[in-house]
Amino acid sequence: MSQRELVVLGTASQVPTRHRNHNGYLLRWDGEGLLFDPGEGTQRQMLQAGVSATSITRIAVTHFHGDHCLGLPGVIQRINLDRVPHPVDAYYPATGEVFFERLRNASAFHETAELRPRPIFESGPLEAPGAAFTLDAVRLSHPVESFGYRLTEPSGSRLLPDRLRALGLGGPAVGRLQKEGRIELDGRTVTLDEVSVAKPGQRFAFVMDTRLCDGVGELAEGADLLAIEATFLERDAHLAEDHGHLTAAQAARVATEAGVRTLVLTHFSQRYPDLGEHLAEARKHFDGELVIAQDLVRVPVPPRRADDHSPVPPRRADGQGPVPPRR
Repeated sequence: MSQRELVVLGTASQVPTRHRNHNGYLLRWDGEGLLFDPGEGTQRQMLQAGVSATSITRIAVTHFHGDHCLGLPGVIQRINLDRVPHPVDAYYPATGEVFFERLRNASAFHETAELRPRPIFESGPLEAPGAAFTLDAVRLSHPVESFGYRLTEPSGSRLLPDRLRALGLGGPAVGRLQKEGRIELDGRTVTLDEVSVAKPGQRFAFVMDTRLCDGVGELAEGADLLAIEATFLERDAHLAEDHGHLTAAQAARVATEAGVRTLVLTHFSQRYPDLGEHLAEARKHFDGELVIAQDLVRVPVPPRRADDHSPVPPRRADGQGPVPPRR
């Protein structure tokens, strides 16, 4: 059974706290593992969360502020230490090339794995060899160049066995129908639409350090799961604007306008030891599945919008999100 979930490795913004590590998020998507914004301590958080370096297939850095990238040297060296057998693609803003190279070569190590740099020059589709999804980058608004990421699964269809049986369709004929979209049967044309229902592709979006801009809404549009920064509360909106960040209320309003299903708020300023206000503020504007992220929790991608009967993972009794990972 395929597994799609976001493993939260860290939730702090610029300054970590006793309970919040610097950023780090691993999206498990079937056989892929996309590691977003590995800050300091990511390698140890991976250990705590039961995530291996071998599971990483792609690394995506939004921008080169330290809390989003200083874990890169350790992660890259661990990929090589563990002799990860597959290539790992690394996405990052092209204007930060010098920082990427410094981090990649921060200390001496024996290179055994293939890391493929993929600098981003502008918004648009990214090269994602071998992926069963498309990956896009969208420019955001921050004091340094920053990009958000969107993963989109192509839509498909699900065959209806009852309709196939009623028409006497089976074996190789079904394969031809799926491939060609129509088939001749007993003097009439049977189309794929007649014997199937739509299976909408799922979408994940990742929005870190940015003030409100068109890119935020573009990334969030139609997302099944949106991981987005909520560095400040609305009472500190002037700080959010000055420093290029979002408030919990802004993130929640964007999610509602974009039709997001599960909203994950993260990247919290150290000025807020208690995140109860973030929850209350966001809830005023968003009535879907809302998670105030905590280090080491796993957030499942919600079931498909139609014709999905997958069991829903258990929730925490306090309503703060999914149950923590098994240790």
